[in-house]
Amino acid sequence: MARGRSTTKLGRTAVKVARGGGKKVVLLSGGNPQIPKGDGGQSVRAYLDAMPGWKRSIGERLDALIVRTVPGVVKGVRWNSPFYGVEGKGWFLSVHCLNKYVKVTFFAGTALRPIPSGGTPKSKEVRWIDVYEDEPFDEAQMAEWVRQAAVLPGWVP
Repeated sequence: MARGRSTTKLGRTAVKVARGGGKKVVLLSGGNPQIPKGDGGQSVRAYLDAMPGWKRSIGERLDALIVRTVPGVVKGVRWNSPFYGVEGKGWFLSVHCLNKYVKVTFFAGTALRPIPSGGTPKSKEVRWIDVYEDEPFDEAQMAEWVRQAAVLPGWVP
């Protein structure tokens, strides 16, 4: 890791990573950064900055795509994941790091056309896309899903 030093804690899947300014971020299983719950772009920026390796560039591309597609998008971090929403409508999308991919979850995914491929009978209306390092995602399709998702009623925890 060019930006800092990493050490593994025995018996845990977490890794502490030193970032700029001496702050340490714990990477949970799958390399998902442990970022405190927070509202606003600063919390999401902290998550993006802590994403490991190639996942960081995917996270930054997704964030930029969402900001371009949804003017005034609301950002926050919940459950160690960036969330994106529309004021007064709730959250429409979240991002999460896993071992081999970055998961982009649409909370009203079954209402999107075409319906994103990820889902199980237990996921109800939620659908997702897994973005892999060696399989570039279709940015035009992602922007269309983001555009559709942002006008639907969002998820309110």
